[in-house]
Amino acid sequence: MVTTMKMRLAAVAVAATIGMSAQAAQSITGAGSTWVYPLVAKWATIYAKQTGIQVNYQAIGSGGGIAQIQAGTVAFGASDKPLLPADLAKHGLIQFPTAIAGEDIVYNVPGLRPGELILSGPVIADIFMGKVAKWNDAEIARLNPGVKLPNMAITVVHRSDGSGTTFTFANYLSKVSPVWKAKIGADTSIAWPVGVGGKGNAGVASYVQRIKGAIGYVEYAYILENHMAYARMINSAGKVLSPSLQGFQAAAANVDFTKARDFYVILTDQPGAASWPISGCTWQILRKSAPRATNAAVIRFFDWGFEHGQSVARSIAFGPLPPSTVNAIKVYWKKNLGI
Repeated sequence: MVTTMKMRLAAVAVAATIGMSAQAAQSITGAGSTWVYPLVAKWATIYAKQTGIQVNYQAIGSGGGIAQIQAGTVAFGASDKPLLPADLAKHGLIQFPTAIAGEDIVYNVPGLRPGELILSGPVIADIFMGKVAKWNDAEIARLNPGVKLPNMAITVVHRSDGSGTTFTFANYLSKVSPVWKAKIGADTSIAWPVGVGGKGNAGVASYVQRIKGAIGYVEYAYILENHMAYARMINSAGKVLSPSLQGFQAAAANVDFTKARDFYVILTDQPGAASWPISGCTWQILRKSAPRATNAAVIRFFDWGFEHGQSVARSIAFGPLPPSTVNAIKVYWKKNLGI
């Protein structure tokens, strides 16, 4: 009798475990970067139709994504700031890149059309430090001869949350402005000298659209989606460029992901006449100690994205990784996770 009861309880426990595993297999949870959200959202919609598996991704900012994957509350975290190999080892994590993209300056200035305004890195740094506070300031006027600049106050809009977009932006400014590097530096959260904060790329885009005289920084897909006025920028070669997928990929061509430990590379301020100055990438972060089935489900999703989602990526200006990098990622998965 007791033996029979134990066998029944064991059978119930096994059935429950199988049920939970089956349920878990139908959904994957992720959180982090708002930069990569447009891409993950589009991939997830198609992937769900093809496989029946839902990818539930929360665009809470790179800082939040790192915190959640470290806590084990999501299957993958996404960050536009790569973690140092030492930090990955300390927390039992791995990371791999997803797609190449870029960010740009957006503005809301009456009379200025998209792409009409030209800005350089040092001038952008001075604006975001509050040193240049009017749109007709001499620093801006020198870069825009013949453009009618209004005598209007500049309202700086920045991120209020921990953000890889902020890291990429601040990393670029640290390379082109010694004052910015010394006083502010680069991280997912920084001490902003001036301005108002918006949550996520969407929050910054919304504030800039609503505030006359505003300026902010957002990932390029948000510029396309919201039809925002964007600046042309002067790159490291002194060329004036508009943001484009070609410019992001030109910047990425200067680095070799396959030779970087844990794919740690930075794409800002790369050399080359065609290189967009504020280019970057998003890294997906996984826990080595997560259940094998969980990591396998995440890997299947991103492997599908690499193999079948590149036309979708290009349609919103996310550049595919080179085949050599994708192959290196697959080797990395096998080495670190056995998958």
